[in-house]
Amino acid sequence: MAAAAQLFEEPFDADEYIERLAWRTPGGGSKGGAEAFDPKRLLVEFQNHIEELKQLDERIQRKVEKLEQQCHREAKEFAHKVQDLQRSNQVAFQHFQELDEHISYVATKVCHLGDQLEGVNTPRQRAVEAQRLMTYFNEFLDGDLRSDVFNNPEKIKEAADIIQKLHLIAQELPFDRFADVKAKIASKYHDLERQLIQEFTNAQRTGEIGRMREVAAVLLHFKGYAHCVDVYIKQCQEGAYMSNDIFEDTAVLCQRVNKQVGEVFCSPETVMAKLIQSIFDNQLQAHVKEKLDEARHSDVEQYLKNLYDLYSSIQELKERIRQRTNLPLGPSIDTHGETLLSQEVVVNLLQETRRAFERCHKLSDPADLSRNAFSIFLLLVDHLCVDHIDYALEIGLSAIPSADAKNANLYFLDVVQQANTIFHLFDKQFNDHLMPLISSSPKLTECLHKKKEVIEQMEVKLDTGIDRTLNCMVGQMKHILATEQKKTDFRPEDENNVMIQYTTACSKVCVYVSWQVERVRRSMDGKNVDTVLAELGVRFHRLIHEHLQQFTYSSMGGMLAICDVAEYRRCAKDFRVPLVLQLFDTLHALCNLLVVAPDNLKQVCSGEQLTNLDRNLLHTFVQLRADYRSSRLGRHFT
Repeated sequence: MAAAAQLFEEPFDADEYIERLAWRTPGGGSKGGAEAFDPKRLLVEFQNHIEELKQLDERIQRKVEKLEQQCHREAKEFAHKVQDLQRSNQVAFQHFQELDEHISYVATKVCHLGDQLEGVNTPRQRAVEAQRLMTYFNEFLDGDLRSDVFNNPEKIKEAADIIQKLHLIAQELPFDRFADVKAKIASKYHDLERQLIQEFTNAQRTGEIGRMREVAAVLLHFKGYAHCVDVYIKQCQEGAYMSNDIFEDTAVLCQRVNKQVGEVFCSPETVMAKLIQSIFDNQLQAHVKEKLDEARHSDVEQYLKNLYDLYSSIQELKERIRQRTNLPLGPSIDTHGETLLSQEVVVNLLQETRRAFERCHKLSDPADLSRNAFSIFLLLVDHLCVDHIDYALEIGLSAIPSADAKNANLYFLDVVQQANTIFHLFDKQFNDHLMPLISSSPKLTECLHKKKEVIEQMEVKLDTGIDRTLNCMVGQMKHILATEQKKTDFRPEDENNVMIQYTTACSKVCVYVSWQVERVRRSMDGKNVDTVLAELGVRFHRLIHEHLQQFTYSSMGGMLAICDVAEYRRCAKDFRVPLVLQLFDTLHALCNLLVVAPDNLKQVCSGEQLTNLDRNLLHTFVQLRADYRSSRLGRHFT
C-alpha cells in the first residue's frame, strides 16, 4: 500500500498512474520484450491494487466523516459562544444607556443648580455693590470722606472705579435736592482724573509700560481719556525730531510708537491715527509752509521744485507708514466726497476702444485678429480698470472713517454705485465688440480669465469697503443712542406724567437708518441690495438688543421700550428682508416681558414667539424689571 500511495503524486493523471503501476509490476511492462509480458500476473496485480484502493477510500471516507462531525460540533460551540457574546454586549449596551441617561440627568441638575445659583448670586452681587456705593455716597453727603480708598494713594484705581460709578449716579439725581453732593462728587471725579493723567504722564516718562496700560484702562471710562491720549501723543513727539530729515524722523517715530500703543491702549489704531494726524497737522504742515515760503515770491521755479520734492517725500512717507503700521491712513485723506470716478472719462475710453476694435477687425490679417484684439483689451483693462476704477476704490477705502467717527461722510456707497455702472458698460463692450473677434480663437479663454480676475479683485475691495461702511453706520447709531438716550427715559421720576410714545433717541436712529437704507438701494442693484440690507439689518438688531439691556425698566418705562421697539420694527420693514423683520418681532415679544403682570409671566414665556427661545435670554430680560426682586420674578425660572 505504501507503494500505491507513492503513485498519488500531484498533479494526478489517471493514464500516467496506470502506466507507472504496470511498469512496476514484473511482466507487466515492456522490459524483456514481448516474451517477458505476463498478462495474468498483470491482471492479478490490478485486482489486488483495486482492493487496496477500495480499502484506502474507506479509510479516507471515515476520516472525512469524523472531521465533518468535529467541524459541525465546533461550529455549534462557536455559535453558542457568539450568542453568549451578543447577550453580554446587549447587557453592556443597556448598562451604557442607563449610565448615559444618568449622566444627562446629573448634568441637567448641575446646569439647573448653576442657573439657580447664578439667579441668586447676581441679584446678591448687585445688592452688595449698591450697598457699597450707597455707603460711599453717604460720605459725600456728609462731607467727610472717611474711607481709606479715598485717602490712600495706592488705592487710586479702586477709588477711580467707585467715583466713576457715583458720578454716573449723580447725573441722574435732581439738581435742586442734591446740588451740593453732585458738586462734591464732580470735584472728586475731576481730581482723580487729573491724578490719573499725571500718573500716566510720569509712567510714560519713566518707560513703565505696565503702569501706563493699567492707568489707561482705568481712564477709559472717564471723560478725560481723550486728554490722556493727547498727552501721550504730545510726549511721544518730544525729542523725536533731532535730525535734519523730518520725514525719516517721522517714519522712525511711527514705527516705535506703533509697537507701544498696542501694549498700552485697548484701541491702538485710533491712537495711531490721532498721532499721525497730529504729525501731519503740526510738524509736517509747518515744515512744508516754511520750505514753500522760502521761494514763494522770489523764485517760482524753485518754488515748484520744492513743491514737487515735498509732495514726493510725503507720498513716500505715507507709504512707509502704511508698511510699518498697517494703517490705511484714512484720516489724512480727504476727498471731500468726490468718488474720483468720471463718467465722461469712462465713456471716452470705451468709445476709443470700440473704434480700435473696429479698425482691428478691418485691418488685421485673420491669423492676427484675435491676438490684436486681445492686446487692445489688455490696454482697456490697464487704463479703465486699474488706473481709473481701482485707484478710486483704493482712495475710497482709505477715506472710510473709523467706526467711532462722528458725522462721518459715508460716500463710499457713491463709489459703489458708479463702479457698478462702469462694470456694466465694460461688460457690454466685452460682449458686443470683443467677443465676435475672439470667439473662435484660443484667446477667448485668456480674455475670459483676465476679465474674471479683474472683476474678482474689484469685488474684494468693494466688499471690504461696504463692510467698513456698515460698521460706520452702526457706529453712528451707537453714538446717537449714547448721546440721546437717558436712563430716566425708561425709569421716569413721575410715572403719571409720561407720554406713551417712542423716545427721542429712537426717533433719530430710525431717521438715520431709513436714510441709509435708501442710500443702499440707490447704490446697488439685484441681489446685492438684499444681501447688504440683510447684513445691515442684523447689525442694527444686535445693536438695539444690546442697548436695551443696559437699562432698568419701571412699568411705564417698559411701555416706552415697547413703543421704541415697535418704531424700530416699523423701520425694519423698509429693509424688505424677512429675517430682519422676524428678529425685531422677537425683540418686541421679549420687551413684553418688561410690562406683563407677574402672575401672567410664565404664560407669556410659553407663548408662540418666545417658547423656542433660550430661557436664560428670557430670564435676562425679566431681570431688567425694577420689580424683579420685590415681586420675586426669579422663581418662574427655577
